[in-house]
Amino acid sequence: MQFCMIPMNLLADGKSADYINTGTWSTKAIKEAQLLKKNVRVVASSEDKNFSYIPENIKFNPDAAYAHITSNNTIKGTQFADFPDTGSIPIISDMSSDIMSRPLDIDRFGLIYAGAQKNLGPAGVCMVIIRDDMLERVPDTVPSMLKYTTYSSKNSLYNTPPCFAIYTVQLVLKWLEEKIGGLKNMEEINKKKAAILYDVFDNSDFYRGTAEKNSRSLMNVTFRLPNEDLEKAFVADAAKNNLIGLKGHRSVGGCRASIYNAMPAEGIQALVDFMKVFESKNG
Repeated sequence: MQFCMIPMNLLADGKSADYINTGTWSTKAIKEAQLLKKNVRVVASSEDKNFSYIPENIKFNPDAAYAHITSNNTIKGTQFADFPDTGSIPIISDMSSDIMSRPLDIDRFGLIYAGAQKNLGPAGVCMVIIRDDMLERVPDTVPSMLKYTTYSSKNSLYNTPPCFAIYTVQLVLKWLEEKIGGLKNMEEINKKKAAILYDVFDNSDFYRGTAEKNSRSLMNVTFRLPNEDLEKAFVADAAKNNLIGLKGHRSVGGCRASIYNAMPAEGIQALVDFMKVFESKNG
């Protein structure tokens, strides 16, 4: 829903917005804005290399209403390590898969949105963080349930909220603050977890990471084996060892390990140990 709400609320007629296309969810965001007959300019894309990298040195249009990015790409296994310099143009970011995984310079963003189902809580909750000046753009012609001002003016209680799901989000945020010690600590934990797994690719001719090294995600580690038959065997044997969910997204194939905040380092090590055994038997 945010894919259409953003241009409906923040992209006035006659204005244009810059979008960076880094994969499946960026593509969907662009499509929804175009369906509304909005002026969308794709200023950078990594489609030329199957979305295996994050574009750099992007030239944004100075008259853009906003610059839209997807901070982490779950299917392609790439992530913005640093956010682009957009000057005075507010960044709007889909952070569904890496919100609360690292600290942010929040002042650079006009709006952040995220589905809760990766790092925040159960599916069914969407968190939106919007700057006050962005709310001033919202036109009166947008339907009530699709207006950001509807929710900001009613303290997010315009309609009956999913109370238990939101309560669960609160518990996760308390865990981040009180048990983990904040987002800086969470980032260090995530870097160490990912390094354990990426080290396997960097020292193996059997496993191959699909994302370029400087664009690797700390949340979704995508990789391939020498052939598809081995990949099927890998996923099946992993499941027998209680390592599940390793099949890559149906749109790209291969394998994928999603290592969000809740995944402990012990789980990463168990996967790595299995990978080494599987390679020794099939390499």
